[in-house]
Amino acid sequence: MRNSLRLASLSLAASMLLTWPALAAETAQDFVTKAAMGGMFEVQSSKIAQDKLQDQSLKDFARKMISDHGAANAKLESIAGGQKLKVPADLDAAHKSDVDKLQSGTAPVDASYADMQKAAHADAVSLFEAYAKDGDNAALKSFAAETLPTLKMHQEMIQKVATTAPASDGTTPAVTSGATNPAAPVPGANSFTEAQAKSAIEKAGYADVSGLTKDDQGIWRGTASKDGKSTPIALDYQGNVVAGTK
Repeated sequence: MRNSLRLASLSLAASMLLTWPALAAETAQDFVTKAAMGGMFEVQSSKIAQDKLQDQSLKDFARKMISDHGAANAKLESIAGGQKLKVPADLDAAHKSDVDKLQSGTAPVDASYADMQKAAHADAVSLFEAYAKDGDNAALKSFAAETLPTLKMHQEMIQKVATTAPASDGTTPAVTSGATNPAAPVPGANSFTEAQAKSAIEKAGYADVSGLTKDDQGIWRGTASKDGKSTPIALDYQGNVVAGTK
């Protein structure tokens, strides 16, 4: 009798250990909520950003996000409906804040968009990997496994594209102490005010900054002096200060 009870206890313990990963994983509703929220963010943020991006590779990436995540969102909604699960109709506060940042940001928004995409895809890959392994709903588990390779491809793409995208954008102006880009001054939507432009040039070691005007390429141009000599000066949207250009 004692041996029987002992065996039954061991069997129950083993059963609990075997089922624990599933219990620890996202529930079906949790997965649908998070996956749908992430998918909506990808589409909305990319639609807003695509007309404010300067780097062509990022523009191409944004278009792909709209297409790929739009299709995945539709498939998830169909599966969730069949499983009687609720799909959120709008973004949560955190995702909405990022979308609003892109909406209100001055072009180009390359750096902000790239950073958001890197973070969003890191979260998505983690979520889909976990549910594909230990999910509690067969249809959603299959969806997660089928979608995961595409998410990983997106993650690799944004990591590569982000290394070539402009280092600053209209939401986070950069100020450097001299030309750091051999192609400077670089044309692009410039978010510096005249006062900020003057300050950036002065920080680069110039004095008597005057006559600043922003040309049709987004480059602030004027004159300044250094070592007692007057010279034409230029400041681009990246914060590069270049002397001797007209």
